[in-house]
Amino acid sequence: MNLTELNRIATAMVVSGKGILAADESSGTIKKRFDAIGVESTESNRRDYREMLFRSKEAMSQYISGVILYDETIGQDARDGTPLVKLIEQSGAIPGIKVDEGTQALPMCPGETVTVGLDRLAERLKTYYERGARFAKWRAVIDIGSGIPSMTAISVNAHALARYAALCQAAQIVPIVEPEVLMDGDHDIDRCYEVTSRVLNKTFQELRVQRVALEGMVLKPNMAVSGKKCAKQASVEEVAEKTVRLLKACVPAAVPGIAFLSGGQSDEEATSHLNAMHKLGPLPWGLTFSYGRALQAAPQKAWSGKTENVAAGQRAFSHRARMNSLASRGEWHSSLEKKAA
Repeated sequence: MNLTELNRIATAMVVSGKGILAADESSGTIKKRFDAIGVESTESNRRDYREMLFRSKEAMSQYISGVILYDETIGQDARDGTPLVKLIEQSGAIPGIKVDEGTQALPMCPGETVTVGLDRLAERLKTYYERGARFAKWRAVIDIGSGIPSMTAISVNAHALARYAALCQAAQIVPIVEPEVLMDGDHDIDRCYEVTSRVLNKTFQELRVQRVALEGMVLKPNMAVSGKKCAKQASVEEVAEKTVRLLKACVPAAVPGIAFLSGGQSDEEATSHLNAMHKLGPLPWGLTFSYGRALQAAPQKAWSGKTENVAAGQRAFSHRARMNSLASRGEWHSSLEKKAA
């Protein structure tokens, strides 16, 4: 393992003013997104859509540091035969790959899941490296509900995340470690804070046990937010203050950077929360975005599967990427959204 090189890539992924595009929707997820805009989810439509994003010159070269790909996409070629991975590299961004294989029900823990995909992961990582991937992503999902999460669910998911991270580093690939505490319930922000704190502490304990070099990884956590069904939604300032306090308490300074998931927040919520965190003074690690829906909902709608809408889709993508770039420096303002509209 060349830690200097892993650290160089991890640092480039969270460089100031840039963030990571999560374009790793599974076939099922992208079908849902395409259904919403009336586009059939065929291999060629999925390719055309992603090619539109990766050819967005302004967004990709100025605001995007890396792209998380799905297994299908990392092997696809653009219409003119250029590998999609090459388009990402040519823009100056780093190609990455989602390597987990989704979740399964966790035995003896009703309502809880564990992420699978460790079998043969070492071999798959070798292949992905050859195809150009320099980082990977694995998502653990922790739900908040009545009597959950159990310590069992937190432990087995943290253990799997650390196993994955160690295998990545052995393959000279930077692991994005993503323990996501879902915002689906009716819990308040304090309950989210408490659960996320337990999840992060257990995850870093496992990473140390499995000898993962913290300097060669990126953390992709949720923010501390109220559950979607909670009657009292926390303010932007409270989300920022509690999230930063939580991260300072749980994330070692050796980690080069933190790239948030949007986790079901609206485009503008995800942007304003990130922006507010940067108003709270200097932080021990780079703090940026790794958004899927919060970067893609607008371009998907603008494109709607039509060739003549490619430029409009690219403008929408560049706008969202720019807004988040500004937020990752604390320079965003809601009036910039209205101007663009």
